[in-house]
Amino acid sequence: MLIKRVANYRRSRYPELNGKHATLVAIQFGIPGLNNPSEATTILTQGAISVAMEAGILQWGDGEEAYRLIHEEIRKGTPLGHILGNGAGSVGRTYGIARVPVVKNQAMSAYDPRAIKGFGVTYATSPMGADHTAGWAVGANIFGIGGRVDPLKNEGQVALSRRLQIEDGLTDSLGLCHIPCMILTAVPESYTAIVEMINARYGLSLTKDDCEEMGRQCLKTEHAFNLMAGFTNVHDRLPEFFAEPLPPHNVSWDMSGEEIDEFWNF
Repeated sequence: MLIKRVANYRRSRYPELNGKHATLVAIQFGIPGLNNPSEATTILTQGAISVAMEAGILQWGDGEEAYRLIHEEIRKGTPLGHILGNGAGSVGRTYGIARVPVVKNQAMSAYDPRAIKGFGVTYATSPMGADHTAGWAVGANIFGIGGRVDPLKNEGQVALSRRLQIEDGLTDSLGLCHIPCMILTAVPESYTAIVEMINARYGLSLTKDDCEEMGRQCLKTEHAFNLMAGFTNVHDRLPEFFAEPLPPHNVSWDMSGEEIDEFWNF
C-alpha cells in the first residue's frame, strides 16, 4: 500500500514518468528538474522509511511524506536525511526502535522469514547481511523447483540455503544474475551450460565439481573476511521480534542458534 501511494503521488507530480518505475525509490533513476539522481536503493530505503513510520516520523501509509523524505531529506543530505540514508538500522538506533528487520545492518526484502524459512537461514547466514539474492529460497520453498522444502518447517532449510548460497557464490563471481540458481539443480543442463560457457570464454577445462568448489571457496572467503572484521555467530541471527507468530499460519522463527551454526559446516 505504501509503495502504491508513493507511486500514485509520483505519477500525479511527474506524469511523463508513468509506467517506468513505480517502486518506492524510483527517483534513483532521476527526476526531471533535479541535477543528481538519488543513490538510494529500493529495498534499503523502504526499510528505513518503514522503521521511520514505526518511530512516528511519519504516519503509516503516508506515501506523499515518504516521497518527500526521500526527495527532500535523503537527497539533500540533511541531518534527518543522513539518518534515513544510512538505512533501517540507523533509524532504529537513533530513535530507539527494537522492531528493525535487519541482519548485519542490511534490511530485509519483502520475504518474511517466518513464512519462508529457507530465506530466514539465508538472511541470518549470508556474509552480506539480509540479502535475499544470496540464497533465493522461494524456488524450493514455494514453487518446488529442484524439490520442495516445506517453507513453514525447519527441516531441510539449512541445507537448502547452503546449496543456494554456494551456487550464488559461483554465479555472482561470473557476473550472472542470481535467478539462474533457481534451475541449476532442477535442470542439470543449465549447470553444464554455465561450465561450458566458462571454458569457452577462458580456454579452460573446468568440470562441474570445479565450479561448485569455486562457489564454496567464494562463500568461505566472504565468511573469513567477516570473522576478521569482528563478526561472530552472534551476528548470524534474526531480530527477536520474528519470534512473534505470523498470521494466517501463526508460524514464528524458532530455529535455534545451533541449527543455524550448522550452516558453516561444509
